[in-house]
Amino acid sequence: MALQLDTGDTHACPAFADEIRRVLREWGAEHFNYLVNMAGTSHSGLFGEVTEEDFDAAYRVHAKGPFFLTQTLLPLIADGGRIVNISSGLTRFAYPGRIAYAAMKGAIEVMTHYMAKELGARRIAVNTVAPGAIQTDFSGGMVRDNPDIARHIAEVTALGRPGLPDDIGPMIASLLSEDNRWVNAQRIEVSGGQAI
Repeated sequence: MALQLDTGDTHACPAFADEIRRVLREWGAEHFNYLVNMAGTSHSGLFGEVTEEDFDAAYRVHAKGPFFLTQTLLPLIADGGRIVNISSGLTRFAYPGRIAYAAMKGAIEVMTHYMAKELGARRIAVNTVAPGAIQTDFSGGMVRDNPDIARHIAEVTALGRPGLPDDIGPMIASLLSEDNRWVNAQRIEVSGGQAI
């Protein structure tokens, strides 16, 4: 079931939760097991160029949105469930022009620790997956479509190439699995060893 949500508009979260309740009822369920906070947009600009509007837009989508979406959906998440928050390798290494985006992803990593602590009584494990540069349409497809950028990423990555979407999905799936039930409050970077 696909439901649309603008994570930058927290006022939409209650109606979204109502839609999820409706779907769960159709499926004969009251709860769901897994939440992956993955929505995001590319925010770029050097420190001296980032406007307050740019910063607020990054904040709404990458920090405020996941915070209040998770809070709103919490009654619908099953005890013993899992939450995976998506961050970025840019919280460990720095590329000029990514300060606002990286700052919000840093906030996600801190929220993960607090969520894990506070949701532990319900046995809900909360972790962060931090991808490196991935060949997708993110940032206008710059890693996928710009050979110079892809070459640079390959040169600074221990495994010698930019990441692919299929490099990230299995890590998220493994954190949702029962096999990794004891992994909690962790930041796991999936970058092929970028910038080490």
